Amino acid sequence: MTSKALIAASAKPIILSLLLTGESYGYEILQRVRQVSGGRLGWSSAMLYPVLHRLEKDGLIRSEWKLSEEGRMRKYYTLSDAGRLELAAEKEDWTAVTASLARLWGRIEAAEE
Repeated sequence: MTSKALIAASAKPIILSLLLTGESYGYEILQRVRQVSGGRLGWSSAMLYPVLHRLEKDGLIRSEWKLSEEGRMRKYYTLSDAGRLELAAEKEDWTAVTASLARLWGRIEAAEE
């Protein structure tokens, strides 16, 4: 089970990354997160919507109510230009973190052998 702290820290780059491919709505974002994580990140709507609202307030995403194919109104989210810039910065930061952890864990594994 992924810790709440890690889920909170990774929510912004994950959402921005998903919206890089095009607009999406809340339930679809939840499904895509489950899919790309192989089911390891089971976000709830109670966790997702406050993050979406904060990203919108920060100008990183935009939202628009549209009629869905099923005839219901649905709020769709898109990445803003500021969101694209923020995603590039997030990618750089997370790449540095994962590379550092990989090096550390490689040393640990080598020491255990």
